[in-house]
Amino acid sequence: MSAAPDKFDLNRLPSYIDHTLLKAEATPEAVLKLCDEARQYGFYSVCVNSGYVADCVRYLAGSGVRVSAVVGFPLGASCSDVKAYEAARAAELGATDIDMVLAVGRLLAGDETYVRDDIRAVVEAVRGKAIVKVILETGLLNEEQKRTACRLAEEAGAHFVKTSTGFGPGGATVEDVKLMRAAVSPDIQVKASGGVRDLATALAMIEAGATRLGTSSGVAIMNGAGGVTGY
Repeated sequence: MSAAPDKFDLNRLPSYIDHTLLKAEATPEAVLKLCDEARQYGFYSVCVNSGYVADCVRYLAGSGVRVSAVVGFPLGASCSDVKAYEAARAAELGATDIDMVLAVGRLLAGDETYVRDDIRAVVEAVRGKAIVKVILETGLLNEEQKRTACRLAEEAGAHFVKTSTGFGPGGATVEDVKLMRAAVSPDIQVKASGGVRDLATALAMIEAGATRLGTSSGVAIMNGAGGVTGY
C-alpha cells in the first residue's frame, strides 16, 4: 500500500488516520469533540484510553468510524493477564482495534519468551473481535531490538507493529517505518505514531510503508490536504 506522495490519492488519506486523544487530562467533552472530528472527516478510528471506549462507541454509532483502545499504556509494564483483561473488556465494549505496548524492559533484557507471550495473551483475548497493534516504543530501542520486536509481534499473531506511544523519547521516523516494514511479512501492517502532525510528514510515513497513522493532528493534516473536499 506504499505510494509516493505525489501519486498518493488524497481522498484515501482519512482512512489511514486513527484520530488520537490519550492525555491524562482529556475530559469527556474533549473525547466527544474528537469523535465529532472523526465523523466529519471520515477517519478510520478514534484512538482513546479504554475508559472512554463505551462513550465513543455509543457516540459514533452508525458513523462508520471505529474505536481503537490502548492497552498497557504508556509503559507496557503491566502484568500480561491485566493487559489481556483490559483488551478483552475494551473489545467487549466495542473497540475493534487494540494498541498494546509491548513489555519494553523485558525486550531490553533479552527475554524474548516473555515478550512474545505477553503479546500473544492480548491477541488471544480478543481473537475474532479486534485486531492487535503492538507499540514498540522505538525511541528506546536500537535497530536490532526493533527487528526483534517486530519478529516477536508477528510470531505472537499481532496484526500491526506500531512505532511509538507519543509519550516516550522520540516518535515515528521514516527510517523506523522502513525498518519495520522490512522486518515483517506482507501480512503484517505498520502504524506510524508520534510526531505525525502535518500533511508532508503523513505522506512521508505512507511512502515509507505505513498503512495507518496515529495522530492527534488529524484535522491539521486534512486542512493541509485542502479540507474535507476539493483535495
